[in-house]
Amino acid sequence: MRYGAGVEALRDATLSLAEGRVTAIIGGNGAGKSTMLRAASGLLGFHGGTITDGDVLLGGDPISKLSAAKIVELGVVHVPEGRRVFGDLTVIDNLRAGAATVKSGRKRDQKLAEVLELFPILAERRNQRAGLLSGGQQQMLAISRGMMSSPKVILLDEPTLGLAPQTVEQVASVITQINALGITVGVVEQNAAMALRISDYGYVIEQGHVVLEDEAAPLRDSPDVQKLFLGGDAVETESEAHEYKTLSRWSA
Repeated sequence: MRYGAGVEALRDATLSLAEGRVTAIIGGNGAGKSTMLRAASGLLGFHGGTITDGDVLLGGDPISKLSAAKIVELGVVHVPEGRRVFGDLTVIDNLRAGAATVKSGRKRDQKLAEVLELFPILAERRNQRAGLLSGGQQQMLAISRGMMSSPKVILLDEPTLGLAPQTVEQVASVITQINALGITVGVVEQNAAMALRISDYGYVIEQGHVVLEDEAAPLRDSPDVQKLFLGGDAVETESEAHEYKTLSRWSA
């Protein structure tokens, strides 16, 4: 996968989201995590990217040449980094915007009721402008807006970025609740401790490659993952990052 004329973001990277499970995708800035989600949801082209080799499969069927709207209709929803709610619209109107592919008004109303039951804080603020919500509430609104199209797969890009620790735990709980509904979840996170705690399986991406993958529990115990992501604030020095890349590629 490339951006523009020659910036290669991903190469020889194969990931699979097991049905009904939570899969974590972790890695540093610029590793290619968000690119993977954009390719899966049909949004790569909007960011100037192209798939130069390989494909994206949904239930064994290729979908990389489909429009983003069609991919949503097939049940794949992408909640991008940065929340991106419509700040001047109310919570309710933001949620209704997420149901654009739902043709039946009755089904839209039914889904709206289900989402508000799952997110009671949004029900309390249903008539409030989204721009006045806290960061955590906006993140819940972004996720719930994605839920409005009744997805089979939901892709979350950095859902806890910039949130306070207490709010991070609330978002983690929401992800677990969504998965309990039978929805397959792919979550890109720099907060590896949280992501691997709520996930069944995990991938580590570095410089466009998958360098480690395993069930979440043994991945948490990996010395490489412990050193780079789970020590203190998980901020690596330049020398640590270089050493990690060498170790992880030998162990991949």
